[in-house]
Amino acid sequence: MRTSKITGSGFYAPEKIVTNQWFNEQLGEDVDTWLRENLTIRERRWCGENESTADLCFAAANNALADAGIKAEQLNLIIVATDTPEFISPSTASVLQYRLGAINAGTFDMNTACAGFVTALDTAHKFIKSDEQYGHILVIGAYAMSKYLDLKDKKTVTLFADGAGAVVLSAAESEGYLTGSLHTEGQYAEWMGIYAGGTKHPVNDEVVSKKDHLLKFVKKFPKEINPTKWTEMIKDSCDKSGIKPEDISHFFFTQININSIWETLDNLKAGREKAHTIMDRYGYTGSACIPMAFAIARAEGKVKPGEIMCFMGSGGGLAFANVLYRM
Repeated sequence: MRTSKITGSGFYAPEKIVTNQWFNEQLGEDVDTWLRENLTIRERRWCGENESTADLCFAAANNALADAGIKAEQLNLIIVATDTPEFISPSTASVLQYRLGAINAGTFDMNTACAGFVTALDTAHKFIKSDEQYGHILVIGAYAMSKYLDLKDKKTVTLFADGAGAVVLSAAESEGYLTGSLHTEGQYAEWMGIYAGGTKHPVNDEVVSKKDHLLKFVKKFPKEINPTKWTEMIKDSCDKSGIKPEDISHFFFTQININSIWETLDNLKAGREKAHTIMDRYGYTGSACIPMAFAIARAEGKVKPGEIMCFMGSGGGLAFANVLYRM
């Protein structure tokens, strides 16, 4: 049976390091203690003045292609998952396709906020499974949220960071992809996001004066929503795949709250050591955090052939996406 396998991975984070101490000085209060004790965040990376989402994608893509041992011309499709695109239109993926020289690849962007990478991973597999013209697909999660932060809003500015992670999916005959599922709780769509710049609220002087073109937490999400939905979706995927949660070797979660990760693993009776977290040194990188953590784990030799990976993403919308892969 035609399926897909992950054959390469890579990531990139900007060179600019922003420490918790910098925020202490900028905000005039101690935010470092809370960030370290509650979120494990010590520092994060932000884009340079002339660095943008396409630059992050380009670097991560080249690393993933090198890891997979293929050239850009061998790609048949590029999917960029981001809610911080290069432009509103055209797609960031089209910009990347030209820069890479991926002359045989179609392109599109996908926006399910921080669930974007896992949503794109599930979508890419289904392209490969259903159509033989797709042999290699590049899937990228990218985030340049520093461009949309209010430097005086400590609820957002200390958390969000920039980066990109990429994988190459290749057609295969042996088991790789196990299952995937998507879910949305649309009643939360206006609780957190960037609410100006689209057709509902075009950017104008009034919007800028109110900072409505920047990221905002409008309401506080129920703290139980992520661990509850993550646990439910992962258990359902395990049931569909004929495995148990303890059979999963590695978990890669959306990394905005370390306690949600620990609670989910405890619910699943899976060891906390199976989670790979990078928020301590990279902050919260949205749609990029899952592929970044995966690429780093692979580069460190932690991921072995035959092991099962769980990718669990969630983001504004609220959108949720889960995929299980066997390496």
